[in-house]
Amino acid sequence: MNPQEFYSALSANISRVIKGKDREIKLVIAALCAKGHVLLEDVPGTGKTVLAKAIAKSIGGDFARIQFTPDLLPSDITGINFFNMKSQEFTLRKGPVFTNILLADEINRATPRTQSALLECMEERQATIDGESYSLPAPFAVIATENPVETQGTYPLPEAQLDRFIIRLSLGYSDRESEIEILSGFGAVHPLEKTETVVSAKDLLNVQNEICNVNVNEAVKGYLADLAIATRKDTRIRLGISTRGLLALMRMSQSIAAIEGRAYVIPDDIKLCAPYVMCHRIICRERGINGSNADGIVSDILDNVPVPTENID
Repeated sequence: MNPQEFYSALSANISRVIKGKDREIKLVIAALCAKGHVLLEDVPGTGKTVLAKAIAKSIGGDFARIQFTPDLLPSDITGINFFNMKSQEFTLRKGPVFTNILLADEINRATPRTQSALLECMEERQATIDGESYSLPAPFAVIATENPVETQGTYPLPEAQLDRFIIRLSLGYSDRESEIEILSGFGAVHPLEKTETVVSAKDLLNVQNEICNVNVNEAVKGYLADLAIATRKDTRIRLGISTRGLLALMRMSQSIAAIEGRAYVIPDDIKLCAPYVMCHRIICRERGINGSNADGIVSDILDNVPVPTENID
């Protein structure tokens, strides 16, 4: 199964549950194909949990959910060695992080110590328990959620952890037509219960490997570098995107190209991904009326940085 077939099957299946969010579904699938993690920043009740569950069921993968609260401990995430009285020896009890799709619900409600327990898991694909490292299942992806409106009793994610998420996006409210579809579809049986497996976890692994082979020529690499440098030189930005952020933008662009059936990246792929990859990685000197004005700055950068026009395939 090639990336385009994989995307078509998976997106069509998820769209039966999540209505009117084709663009957001495309970005999330592209992030998974790029071996990335997703941060969904949205108000409650917009389908974040349903989206994560629909992805897990569609690929036939294991799913686990962690409800982040202030009293959650790192061992509640990674696992613990406990003394088994029957066998008179220590036994490993793996935590919910040992899964394929992990939903980290309201991640900003846990303490920084607990949040940091996910850092190694997200970056290294392993968990360390009592000094011993254990590999996580493959594929492994974290879909984290947070409520940007209610901030009382929350712990904002530090820049180091935000940088682990390949994209940050919001599902937002559905339009009128989609809301009517949702009301019609939620009868006696939840649509999620009727969701079937249409691809496999092995298919996802194969697609992830194919993404690396998507060509990014020198002109496009130069465009990517120019975008990164622009964020570092912009006087409105205190901290531009890092090299890791630039690599994330390239991987997302390769993923978008692959699921659209191309073996090479074009500037439009980068422009599609850039707002979702870059905005949570830059720190602005000033904040707008409604919070960070990173969206507007990134939009200006995309408008002003020259786009390569030569043959790029």
